Formats: sequence, structure tokens, C-alpha cells
Amino acid sequence: MEAVNLKKKEPKIVVAVDESEESMFALSWCLANLISQNKTSNLVLLYVKASPPVYSSLDAARYMFSSDVIMALEKYGSEQVNSVMGKAEALCRKLNNNINVERIVGSGDAKEEICKIVGKIKADTLVMGCHDYGFFKRALLGSVSDHCAKHVKCPVVIVKHQKNI
Repeated sequence: MEAVNLKKKEPKIVVAVDESEESMFALSWCLANLISQNKTSNLVLLYVKASPPVYSSLDAARYMFSSDVIMALEKYGSEQVNSVMGKAEALCRKLNNNINVERIVGSGDAKEEICKIVGKIKADTLVMGCHDYGFFKRALLGSVSDHCAKHVKCPVVIVKHQKNI
């Protein structure tokens, strides 16, 4: 007879973070409600930055894009990633000392990239904030959380910020 391993594996929880107050609220909610305070837990912070624009040698106004401008835009994008991730990691340390945090940074359309990465790493739960844009803005921009809730294979927790309730 083969021995059965009854040890429960630690769930892989992914929190999608961005520059918004709503995503940091979702992270706080996750730490308070889904992460154990008594044992070491693992959490994945997922940030998706917009794809860098593709530049031709001439922009629409027929001006040359210098390599300095392109490098400045790339530097700004990296600084933004580090700022958001640093803020999220600081919040994790403040609210829970028994947590191992992994950073994942994607690039592209947030809806598609979040779904792709969550599937690739086989997440058990995805936690996201809700911007609560309203009908017209959501119709024009699309809702990242709605899209992910429909397309990822794991449960999705969409956390509404108290100001949006």
C-alpha cells in the first residue's frame, strides 16, 4: 500500500497590484483575511506595466525620437514598478511578519497578462482591487477584474474599497 501525503500544500495566492489605492486596499484585505498569521505564508505580488510603445524613427509629427527620450521612458517605467512593489512589500511587512513575498512583473495589456501569468504559475486564488468606474467608463475601458474573473481558472476575489461601497 502506498503512503498518502495528507500534508496540505500552502496555497499560492496572487495579488494584482498597481498604483491605485484600491489595489493596496485589496492587498491589506488579503493579508487580514486570506493569509495565516500563525505560519509562514507565500504571496505573489503581480504588477503589469504597459507595453513600451513601438517607435519608428519618426513620430507622428515627424520629429525624431532620441534614444535619450526612449531611455527616460523606460527608466520611468522601471521606477514605477519599483515604487509600487516597494509600497506593497512594505505593507506586507507591516501587516504580517510570517510572509514570503515573490514579485512578478508582466508587460502588456493588464487583462490578458494577469490571466496568462496566473495560469502559468498555477495560482490557487487571485485577489484584485476594484476601481468601480461606473457603466460608461467600464464600457469604454473594460474592467480588468471582470475580465479576469471570467477567464482565469482559479477563484478570483474582487475587493471593493470602502469608499466605493
